[in-house]
Amino acid sequence: MFRTRTRRRAAAAVAVSSLLVLTAACSPASNANTNPSPTGDATEVEGLGEAQDLVGEYPRNETVFTSGQQWGPPSSWNPIPGSGDATGVRGLLYEPLFQFDPKALELTPFLAESGEWTDADTYTLHLRDGVTWTDGEALDADDVVFTVELGKNPEVPWSNLWTWLSAVTKVDATTVTFDFSDPRPQEWENFLYTRVILPQHIMSAWSADELLSNANENPVGSGAFKYKAHGQDRMVWERNDDWWGQDALGLKMPMKYVVDIVNPSNEVALGLLIQGSLDLSNNFLPGIKQLVDSGQVVTYYDKAPYMLSANTAMLVPNATKAPGNDPAFRRALANAIDVDTIVSTAYGDIVKKASPTGLLPAYEKYYDKDVIDDVGFSFDPDEAKAQLAAAGYKDTDGDGFVENLDGSAMDLELIVPAGWTDWMDAAKIIAESAAEAGIKITDATPDSGAVDDARATGSFDLLINNWAQISNTPWSYYNYLFHMPIQEQQLSGNFGRVDSTDAWKLVEELARTQADDPHFQEVMSQLQRASLEQMPMIPLWYNGLWAQSTEKVWTNWPADGGDSTAYPSTWGGYFQMGGLTTLANLKPAK
Repeated sequence: MFRTRTRRRAAAAVAVSSLLVLTAACSPASNANTNPSPTGDATEVEGLGEAQDLVGEYPRNETVFTSGQQWGPPSSWNPIPGSGDATGVRGLLYEPLFQFDPKALELTPFLAESGEWTDADTYTLHLRDGVTWTDGEALDADDVVFTVELGKNPEVPWSNLWTWLSAVTKVDATTVTFDFSDPRPQEWENFLYTRVILPQHIMSAWSADELLSNANENPVGSGAFKYKAHGQDRMVWERNDDWWGQDALGLKMPMKYVVDIVNPSNEVALGLLIQGSLDLSNNFLPGIKQLVDSGQVVTYYDKAPYMLSANTAMLVPNATKAPGNDPAFRRALANAIDVDTIVSTAYGDIVKKASPTGLLPAYEKYYDKDVIDDVGFSFDPDEAKAQLAAAGYKDTDGDGFVENLDGSAMDLELIVPAGWTDWMDAAKIIAESAAEAGIKITDATPDSGAVDDARATGSFDLLINNWAQISNTPWSYYNYLFHMPIQEQQLSGNFGRVDSTDAWKLVEELARTQADDPHFQEVMSQLQRASLEQMPMIPLWYNGLWAQSTEKVWTNWPADGGDSTAYPSTWGGYFQMGGLTTLANLKPAK
């Protein structure tokens, strides 16, 4: 069945090898222009697939070049939606109250100096004194109150906060109290490091309609870097030499610029990394074992699986239209996906198949084996066929594929972003294995922006998504699966728009339960059963924290047992989970 896929994969490997020969032969460093232009304008680089000089006007020994988050030209510096913003907006420019250490699974103070529950219903936050925005205005309690109260607008992603928060009050310039009608310590802790603080003196002038649509083209932040320039192929950040964190945290950025390059494709990113144009790639790149063994790149581990585990890749069916609106069909589809072949073929065994629960291995102690044995799933085309038949799906025209319950043809489009070669391979395998069970799926590859729009608006049949990342609590995973209410723009999860009031009540109950309470496991078991019976998303594999670096210009990249062990990622939400520390720990190569 999959022999043709193996041949296609081999052909791709030959193409990548050819690219490496071409790109490695020409290093751009020798002829780089190291004198920045007076305007600081970024220059578009044509044909990123060729051996090009990406350095432009930024001194190579003062610039870290990254890639992996941005799949289209930067067009928004608005952190409110939580997606679609240029790489670094959340973390380099705007900052959270706390940072999260994904290894210790604990929060550390950042903009906040401290925070504590002063009674069962009240949380008191103390801000650092002397923090300023880059325009010189003070960052104080007014900004915290403003940011939290933005959630009173139902379109803002943290609007659900106000179903259990009753008031946020400025006590003085550096003290804020939060009074809860329904205290949810786990959910609140998650908010403290995932949401960035916004400038009240600027964004309070925005209308309600602008909160999500304003591109914020002249951003004013508080972070370690400030906006410098952008172009079709890059986002440029310049070090903020007045950053508060230098004195308060002892974090000093050794680079003057961070230039994030737009991803043309995974193969091209590999070529740019090998030729020395990139310092860090957060793309999936083929041939990692050979690259590590040959010393061309460094990864967190020096042997398989090479990468840290980042999140769970999920197949998302659209529950607003047939057949995705039928839980029985979604369960049958789960049994029709050959994840083992995705792991071995698309990834070369550098990722692992996800648990049917979808929960990351960090939460393995919460797995309920009895629930998994009872309602779990695995690749079994015959079982998938039996489940389809039991639910009333039939192949009435004899073409080998079942029709919808109303007799109409079923041809589901599975979309993944163009250039995401691992997901493109995975989508083909999903389509091929589903065909064995009689489910017709056609894979398609629109650009990344189109996939983002389709996910937010619900205009898709099937898509792959991987937002279920490591966090302080497994609550965030179930919040992602069942998030309510369903809105015109779904920005915080439940992209398939499964309307499950009962499951959402369990999610809220988990949020208000301390992890050391025996009731926590009881609710976890109920949520595992709900997710497997309703299947709002289908867990596929544990996505790696793709991080490949070179040491030509910068050294001391995070590594197991090394001096730096932070999470080396530029993905959205990861700067506050180790990405910023990664930059601060870098050292110039000799």
